Amino acid sequence: MNPTSAPELVEPDAADPGRPRRRPGRADALAIGAYVLLGVLVCLNYWVDVQHRVSSHLPTDHSWFEWLFTHGAYSVRHLENPLFTARQNAPDGVNMMANTSLLGMTIPLAPVTWLFGPQVTYALYLGGALAATAATSYWMLSRHLVRSRAGAFVGGAFLGFAPGIVHHANGQPNFVSNFLLPVIVARVLRLGRPGRWRRDGIVLGLLVAYQIFINEEMLLLTALACLVAVAAYVVQRPRAARERAGGFLAALGVGGGLALLLAAYPIWFQFNGPQSYRGLQGGVFHNWGEDLMAFVTFARDTVAGDEAVEKTIGLTEQNTWFGWPLVLVALAALVLLWRRSLAARIAGVLVLVFTVAAIGPKVRFNGVETTVDGPWAYVPDDLPLVEMMMPTRLTLVVTGAVGVLLALAWDALAGHGRSVVPAPRAAADDATGTGRARARRRWVRPVGYAAIALAVLPLFPRPLPAQHVDLPPHFITAGGWRPYVPAGRTLVPVPIPSNVHGLPTLRWSALTGHEFPVPGGYFIGPNELGEGVFGAPNRPTSTLIYATMDAGTVPALTEENRRQAVADLRYWQASVVVLGAHPREAVLRELMTGLLGPAQRVDDVWLWDVRPLVG
Repeated sequence: MNPTSAPELVEPDAADPGRPRRRPGRADALAIGAYVLLGVLVCLNYWVDVQHRVSSHLPTDHSWFEWLFTHGAYSVRHLENPLFTARQNAPDGVNMMANTSLLGMTIPLAPVTWLFGPQVTYALYLGGALAATAATSYWMLSRHLVRSRAGAFVGGAFLGFAPGIVHHANGQPNFVSNFLLPVIVARVLRLGRPGRWRRDGIVLGLLVAYQIFINEEMLLLTALACLVAVAAYVVQRPRAARERAGGFLAALGVGGGLALLLAAYPIWFQFNGPQSYRGLQGGVFHNWGEDLMAFVTFARDTVAGDEAVEKTIGLTEQNTWFGWPLVLVALAALVLLWRRSLAARIAGVLVLVFTVAAIGPKVRFNGVETTVDGPWAYVPDDLPLVEMMMPTRLTLVVTGAVGVLLALAWDALAGHGRSVVPAPRAAADDATGTGRARARRRWVRPVGYAAIALAVLPLFPRPLPAQHVDLPPHFITAGGWRPYVPAGRTLVPVPIPSNVHGLPTLRWSALTGHEFPVPGGYFIGPNELGEGVFGAPNRPTSTLIYATMDAGTVPALTEENRRQAVADLRYWQASVVVLGAHPREAVLRELMTGLLGPAQRVDDVWLWDVRPLVG
């Protein structure tokens, strides 16, 4: 094989090294157009009323990412360090590198956020990220792995819109922002080409550095997948691996060094900067293993999905949920292609390794946690790099491998790869043998195409479910707060934003361009032991507010409650407390009046000017 052309994970008959480089054509344009339409479809319920819609499954996550798009725009406008912000969790702030900040996209999209607001940016980016991931997957498959454009289209569509990916589109756009990953994988598999180790290493380093600012966890999963793939290649092609080892390692060293150079300070800031932390309290993510029944179950957000099933086994994220037809087709493709395709064998190794690894500390089956230990029972909770990982998310690598298998199977049926129906040995060269082989192909091809179609069509995504959410009060959006909040002071919304009660009031900050800082918020920060916890540590007044909301009645207030309220307002550097329309508005108004005295009615909010109290 010519080492300067297709990567050696591709069989000689799967992608002819001597054929001319493909240029974009009509088929490519149609594929990308179809992916864009799918992206619009998935986000359709948002576009119906983009100003008043958020994810009904993860509304707080949706609001958090709207807040992040505003953070990127604010950082650019004010030329502030985007790695940290004091506009949330005032006065302590939030370490943005230690959270899912998506800085690699929120900063470039700042002009869109300025012009149209974070709601439009969110919906536009979410659909675009899904389509872009499918498009780069199609490019990788059609240029480096298969000849069949239809096969590459099917594989790309699955990689961009797989059930596990669409599941994360419910409020977590960082996990659908995988458009660089197929390019990174292609670059890794091409390392070691003679005379190109510098250029290949530099390109890989730039891609890796940028991916760090999109999603570090998906980059880690990709690195683990590449490590397993390269190891599998070395075992199966030891001679070729030895020939390429020098150039491969040199290019890898250049790429790793460049990525580390570019990302050294942000990574240091993530683990050592203000509001950094070490692992999550109790290692809560490590218990999230994949239920074995999830592999053969249809996902909630697909045309064949049933939300009722989710209540049985959906205790974790829906990262597989392939449905039983796809599992059968993928296994059949793996068996038929095993001896004929190196790429298929490596995909099979990835499926096996990452399926087992995703089981978690205990094996789950049909919603029941068994007593059988899984692999994560032996993984320390504080192991560096993996301390924040959820075992179930390792199956996203399985999703990638299944997408590759679909493309390889379609390509083989189309006659570009090695046939899945070998000709009879004794008669391969005579007319009778050739006729028999052709007769077999006449029925195998349509049956194979139909099997793949019947496996993937039930996984066609439905529009993501959305719910109505009110805009902030007119007092907030029209700037009525400005006379009450001088520079260096905060506006305290009631209820104070948190990971449980933070949806309405966190959006006050997001939809006004972060013009005023707020206490509390939705983020991960350190507790007193330096462990990561969700949200700001509750102060006595915030705890009292949440307890009153839950009970629906105001408790008997004491002078100590009033003294603590003033102390908390001083800590938050508050100048005004604001209560807008809320299902618990009456009881919250009664509580705050008992703590701070009578409220003023200003525009459409209740307001307590606390500057005389806090000084």
